[in-house]
Amino acid sequence: MNNPQELRYTKEHEWLSTAEDGVATVGITEFAANALGDVVYAQLPAVGDTVTAGETCGELESTKSVSDLYAPVTGEVTEANQDVVDDPSLVNSAPFEGGWLFKVKVTDEPAELLTADEYTAFAG
Repeated sequence: MNNPQELRYTKEHEWLSTAEDGVATVGITEFAANALGDVVYAQLPAVGDTVTAGETCGELESTKSVSDLYAPVTGEVTEANQDVVDDPSLVNSAPFEGGWLFKVKVTDEPAELLTADEYTAFAG
């Protein structure tokens, strides 16, 4: 399982990039993408939406199930990945690159975000 060291992770299997100019990128992990199966639909938060850490902010639908998407931080959505909306399979093929989900201007970051090593131990 590939978990880039520079990212932080949640127990809901989202990843978060380090905020540049206060804006962080959010996606789901390879573990989550594999568990979901083939993603066929992505409902992402809209630009301007306020998301709250730990609360649902969208959903991903696969051939197996529908899974809620949780915000890893609190803040305002600055961009949603239209490429994923148009081609949800990017979540499976490139979860850490082209399959990112949205960007958020962070106003609050919870203390319980995990390092890559902590997430790998958690996800097994």
